[in-house]
Amino acid sequence: MSNKLCLGVKASVRKRKWTFRYDPEVLESYASETDLPLLQAALLLGRDVAALDTGVFLAPTLRNSLPNPSDLQDADKAAGLILDHIADGKRITLFSDYDVDGGTSAAQLIRWGRGLGYDFGLYVPDRVKEGYGPSVAAFEQLKSEKCDLVITLDCGAAAQAALEHADAIGLPVIVVDHHLMGAKPPPSLALVNPNRQDDHSGQGHLAAAGVTFMLLVALQREARVRGLKNPVDLKSLLGLTALGTICDVVPLRGVNRAIVRQGLKVLSSNRNMGVQALADVASAEPPFTTYHAGFVLGPRINAGGRIGRADMGARLLSTEDSQEAYAHAAELDRVNVQRRQMQDKILAEALGAAQAQNDEPVIIVAMEDWHPGIIGIVAGRLKDRFRKPSIVIGVDNDAVPPIAKGSGRSISGVDLGSAISAATDAGLLISGGGHAMAGGLSMDPSKIDAFRAFMSAELSCDVTEALKNDSSRVDHVLGLTAVNEDLMDLVERVGPYGAGNPQPVFAFSDLRVTFAQRTKGDHVRFSLSDAGGATLSGICFRAGESGLDEVLLTAGNARFHALGQLKPNVWQGRTRIDFHLSDLAAVED
Repeated sequence: MSNKLCLGVKASVRKRKWTFRYDPEVLESYASETDLPLLQAALLLGRDVAALDTGVFLAPTLRNSLPNPSDLQDADKAAGLILDHIADGKRITLFSDYDVDGGTSAAQLIRWGRGLGYDFGLYVPDRVKEGYGPSVAAFEQLKSEKCDLVITLDCGAAAQAALEHADAIGLPVIVVDHHLMGAKPPPSLALVNPNRQDDHSGQGHLAAAGVTFMLLVALQREARVRGLKNPVDLKSLLGLTALGTICDVVPLRGVNRAIVRQGLKVLSSNRNMGVQALADVASAEPPFTTYHAGFVLGPRINAGGRIGRADMGARLLSTEDSQEAYAHAAELDRVNVQRRQMQDKILAEALGAAQAQNDEPVIIVAMEDWHPGIIGIVAGRLKDRFRKPSIVIGVDNDAVPPIAKGSGRSISGVDLGSAISAATDAGLLISGGGHAMAGGLSMDPSKIDAFRAFMSAELSCDVTEALKNDSSRVDHVLGLTAVNEDLMDLVERVGPYGAGNPQPVFAFSDLRVTFAQRTKGDHVRFSLSDAGGATLSGICFRAGESGLDEVLLTAGNARFHALGQLKPNVWQGRTRIDFHLSDLAAVED
């Protein structure tokens, strides 16, 4: 990663410097070595793709990248145990997380089981009442319902106490997960997790949906050995695998890249009744992209787990009944509207409280009755707005005793999860932890001020250092006349984009704002022109939060460099390329 300035921008309107994602001095030699157009070479160089690997990166296939499921510890063992229970007519319940990754994992297994004529049970914990993952109470309930085997999906690897209780009451459990875990694994019949310490598969970047797909490959293989025929083509499930992979924001490298590239084609084929229904109520049309998965379908599926019925997403994605699919889709769309309304209200209140902490290294805001299913989203928005680690805490004074639950998001270079763990060790939290970029906690509301002081002291130096290195990363400088469908084709071939393969960011130099108009939702539509009269139109989302609205609306004859992403906009069969503006910098004569 380079620290070389792009267009000499040291302080933009958003007070950011612009730097190239790669060393510009080696770009031409890299392009020559790879025989790629300069634009594609810039994108691949900025993503640290070795010259010898560019062919595989641009054309990922499952044939070349899918690992042997036997490489995952306990995958074959789990497959054998599951088929044994199915053969014996035993009752198996899938215990999945309430998010998209958990829902798509469950839906894959349910659809595969249906091909064998077997119906898995489903249990999804309520986010507010039960919290994340397995619990003693949930396992007690499943035991009382005569469940013979539980398969946890996207959870369970760190649920030591709950799985020890399951073992004590004679409830067998198979864990299928991808989260980091301690050295001591919880008791289970099998534990399939590429991030367990004795797993050497090298697939720790898989989402739970990807781990589940690997288990299905092992199940299908073992079923054939036993002479069982399953008409379900595993490739038909790749759309669900891709959806979970995108929404869980795991790196789109290696097999994940192939899963998403191939899975988006499956997702777009309308083979899944639930996806088709959800797309219809959201007014989305195939071909679906990572944008549709991450910002159209995913939030609606997640809404059920945040403030609705936790199992609705998994049931939507696994149903073959169109009436049931459209009923679930309509309800999820309604709940998602409700979620957005709650989110906007909490965000407005949180922004007001955060302004007073603008000089602090960490933003920590708290208020009574903030919904625990929404605070993580708001924390992410505060982090983006203030460019600092941000924690949002909702206080429930009606609980006995009163309790506060918080969710945090961090910036690159600041390990928020470790700091929250340190606060737990210091006795300031009831529980808490996470990873470098995110964390969660629960605490006594009376300790919020002490927690805020502790976190500021703990992270002050790290935040100061991180902000010194903070910059907007640029992939390439373009001229307005270069923006056309051929350019977008070159860009799309480097996709799919997501975590580990970020959407390309382009800079344009020396432009004037020739049109600007505020729209609903704090957005501004605009047009930019260069000295030769070429124009580019686009939109600046949430322009008021960034301060770009006033600059665009009062630009006059001022000249600016512009930064943002190019997006194809298809309407009635015609394609227009929009510029999604993220920053401006005044041109210095």
